[in-house]
Amino acid sequence: MARRIVDVLVPLALDQPYSYAAADLVVAPGDLVRVPLGTRECTGVVWGDNASPDPRLDNRIKDIAEKLDFPPLRDELRKLVDWVAAYTLSPRGMVLRMTLRMGEGLGPQRERVGVRLAGPPPERMTPARARVLALLADRLVRAKGEAAKEAGVSPGVVDGLIDEGTLETVVLPPEPVAREPDPDFFRPDLSAAQEAAAAALRDAVRAGGYSAMLLDGVTGSGKTEVYYEGVAEAIRLQRQVLILMPEIALTAQSLDRFSARFGVRPAEWHSEISPRKRARIWQGVAEGEVRVVAGARSALFLPFKDLGLIVVDEEHDPAYKQEDGVRYHARDMAVVRAHIGKLPIVLASATPSVETEVNARKGRYRRLSLPQRFGGQALPAVEAIDLSREGPPRGRWIAPRLAEAVGIAIERKQQALLFLNRRGYAPLTLCRACGYRFSCPQCDAWLVDHRFRRQLVCHHCGFSTPHPPVCPNCDAADSFVACGPGVERLEEEVATLFPQARVLVMSSDLLTGVEKLREELKSIEEGRVDIVIGTQLVAKGHHFPRLNLVGIVDADLGLANGDPRAAERTFQLLHQVSGRAGREEGQGVGMIQTHQPEHPVMRALIAGDREAFYASEIAVRERLHYPPFGRLASLIVSASDRAAAESHARKLAALAPRDEQVRVLGPAEAPVALLRGRHRFRLLIKTPRNFDLSGWMRDWLDRAPKTTGDLKREIDIDPTSFL
Repeated sequence: MARRIVDVLVPLALDQPYSYAAADLVVAPGDLVRVPLGTRECTGVVWGDNASPDPRLDNRIKDIAEKLDFPPLRDELRKLVDWVAAYTLSPRGMVLRMTLRMGEGLGPQRERVGVRLAGPPPERMTPARARVLALLADRLVRAKGEAAKEAGVSPGVVDGLIDEGTLETVVLPPEPVAREPDPDFFRPDLSAAQEAAAAALRDAVRAGGYSAMLLDGVTGSGKTEVYYEGVAEAIRLQRQVLILMPEIALTAQSLDRFSARFGVRPAEWHSEISPRKRARIWQGVAEGEVRVVAGARSALFLPFKDLGLIVVDEEHDPAYKQEDGVRYHARDMAVVRAHIGKLPIVLASATPSVETEVNARKGRYRRLSLPQRFGGQALPAVEAIDLSREGPPRGRWIAPRLAEAVGIAIERKQQALLFLNRRGYAPLTLCRACGYRFSCPQCDAWLVDHRFRRQLVCHHCGFSTPHPPVCPNCDAADSFVACGPGVERLEEEVATLFPQARVLVMSSDLLTGVEKLREELKSIEEGRVDIVIGTQLVAKGHHFPRLNLVGIVDADLGLANGDPRAAERTFQLLHQVSGRAGREEGQGVGMIQTHQPEHPVMRALIAGDREAFYASEIAVRERLHYPPFGRLASLIVSASDRAAAESHARKLAALAPRDEQVRVLGPAEAPVALLRGRHRFRLLIKTPRNFDLSGWMRDWLDRAPKTTGDLKREIDIDPTSFL
């Protein structure tokens, strides 16, 4: 009888599976197995039968070492792996790795031990022992650690009572990784618009099958409460739900809202959870034990047993794009997963991406509108401060009108938010004597002054160095001057203007961990802060009841980088930030400091005319054939030697397949020409919308010369960053 040969895909940078003999194991596509690979064993997934293995390799085909006792990867997830790999031109093994890497700690759970009163009192009684016995006098079983904690004793005291026979141990059932949400724990009162949108979501979940909906609501309109109704319907049907969030580790408020609605928190999936907990969640998802997962973009590749709904919250957020390894956009791949799995998906945003907005306008997505804030609260009034006419005094960054408004807010016991999307103290430090500028030795970038850390830091590679006592170029002492503001410098100015105010700076480089951030957010919610100074961290959907004034210190910052998406991103960010104001009581006010009050983005924000912005931006994209009316791909060639990188990039350009529908631009130095010691040259490929760009790129790379030395090629289909 011929041996059965199967193909096994391993989570390495390999596109093709390896062939293995099943031996006496019964395996099927999707099964997790252990296979020998070189001198070691690794976990892989059976991808299919190999009906015609190469006979010349028959004596070299190894046996599968072991079939793992875990649920198989379902067909729809394996199809997603194949689809993402083909679309992004990534090795299939690297995409598979995203489905398995959190499962590396899988194994038997540690046994939970409980204790209860069972025997006579101990011969020697101590106050600590007496407290334990008093606690357990009800003869109920308690976990050993919990009993010690409740009695206020060390675990050794409990162990001593067990040794003497006073207490007995009991094996407890494993603690669930996530408790079952109750869809009827709390039924909120919805507005008419919310109820109409919620009914559409419930209908879509009940009907099953693929459907895509844009939940389009102004800031504070209650979008979360609406999509929770779809989540509740899926739970009633005993199906699973995935809620994607751009920064799940930062959004404690959203998890608290979930708990208030369903009685328990969802399972969280992000980089801050422990490996053991990740493994338990991974297994619970695969077995159907975990009903709802709220996670960052990597949660998209979890092995759900019966996924019934996907929600992409803040779908416009750039954090959904992975910029290293497998370069994919989680929002777009979530739509693909919903299509493959034949299930509904909801994209929620107050400022949809242009791609999503166009899909809604063309009828590809169904729009569910929430045009008003919940409870009748008015949207914030937005006004411009023209810095060319009423700017701040020299050396200051807060205009007098904004400073006056902050002072009034503090007098009224309200909170103010000053937004500046720039970390550190100042973006540039130079020598007054000779003009020397501090730059990163490994990147084409200036070093940013971080006064809190007393370091000059590169925001691209992380290089840092202390402030030198003298200029390294001319030896002048006390000659350094900081140019431009960051949030740390803004705090310095606020302390001068409002010495009695309680000030909190929120910036990612100042965080010591997720719990610290959640504590700071809670302090804002509870009114223990008067003025918040923050970067884009504060624009992530937070709800601050006492915040009625938002001041945007430099609204022009995002418009000056030459990015084709700069206008869209600036509009979204500033709209979201100003939308933090006036969400609960009083009239919110947003004040925008700008040198360009006539720019279409500023005019749309000030007028509150979102439609005008989208009409203008969509018209520009359509005229220039930029996404979503065309396709883009980026290919960056990098090497430690500049000449080698440029030469390889030029060879690539010369070998590009000729097609009148394809424009190859470059090679040219990338905007950040030197990054982590590597010189970078970029080719940009532009095609019509319906062109098979991935296939054309694959054909091109098949013709390309092999990379040698430390040459590296990075491919990004549908790039969102142009640095």
